[in-house]
Amino acid sequence: MKRRVAGEEVVAVLCMAALVVITLLNVLTRYVTEQSFAWTEEISIVLMVVMTLAGASAAVVRDAHIRIEAFYDSGSPQRRHRLRLLSAGVTALVFAVLTVLFLRVVADEMRWNETSMGLGVPRWWFTSAAPLLTAAMTLRAVVLGWQVWQQPPA
Repeated sequence: MKRRVAGEEVVAVLCMAALVVITLLNVLTRYVTEQSFAWTEEISIVLMVVMTLAGASAAVVRDAHIRIEAFYDSGSPQRRHRLRLLSAGVTALVFAVLTVLFLRVVADEMRWNETSMGLGVPRWWFTSAAPLLTAAMTLRAVVLGWQVWQQPPA
């Protein structure tokens, strides 16, 4: 049976492809001109953060959290059900807190007009993706928890 691809997986793959292209261009430029593009580091960092958050969100969608499998698999169906609920709840809580913290960072960067070092553009252009992705992960974890709650322990 073919698995449906989550939107987060597409975002992660696009970020990885962009990282490869940017890094390759930077290496070629450095090899030919003996200078590098300073702005590529800023964009690469943002792409890595977005890729990491998108990958984590894709793991939430697939309920592929890191677990202690020996503890999880050795339990009764009731215990596995409770552990899945706990996992979804803790995931939602952690990413809800991260959403609030990232929103504060973006607000501070907008208030203080912080600019990036390489490009000189407002830093919130780069960091505004983080609260959106963490909010999406919170929502995904809540939906997963609701789905687990609706299923009887099997």
